[in-house]
Amino acid sequence: MFILYAIPIGIVMGLLIGGHVGRLGELRLRWVPLMLAGLAVQVAIFTDVGGRLVGDAGPTVYVASTALVFIAVLRNVAIPGVALIALGAGCNLAAIVANGGWMPADPAAVASIGGLANGYTNSILVADPALKPLTDLFALPGWLPFANVFSLGDIVIGIGIAATIALAMRPARARTNEPGG
Repeated sequence: MFILYAIPIGIVMGLLIGGHVGRLGELRLRWVPLMLAGLAVQVAIFTDVGGRLVGDAGPTVYVASTALVFIAVLRNVAIPGVALIALGAGCNLAAIVANGGWMPADPAAVASIGGLANGYTNSILVADPALKPLTDLFALPGWLPFANVFSLGDIVIGIGIAATIALAMRPARARTNEPGG
């Protein structure tokens, strides 16, 4: 949920650089259905019903859905800001694959938000996770809505989302002066 904060931050940044929200409609993302399908699968499997339906296949389904989103993001790296999203998504995917289809979470970070959610979740507590610097080491303060644990990859994704939104909001003249623009 950390990443949701990137959207309003990107909009505010875009407005501060003289952009207009209406220009977001000109943003042409490719393979959006693939991206949405991958995200929808993740939302579904992290519900009680979805977690029960996928059962032991949960980690495999999680890796596959994360890979789908990653592939769709890669298709859009030419859009300013999206390369950062791809970098963060790649970090997350690497950590998840290296840990058997789970994203390890730091016990102190998990404790600071009151523990893991009940039911199937992407997070797991592991004593010595693979690729530890890429795992969920951080936590939003509990007083914030959607407080959760998050990773370095999530931070990079969030920065990329905010940058993509802000850059897409810029005046057309500023966007056409870019290489390839």
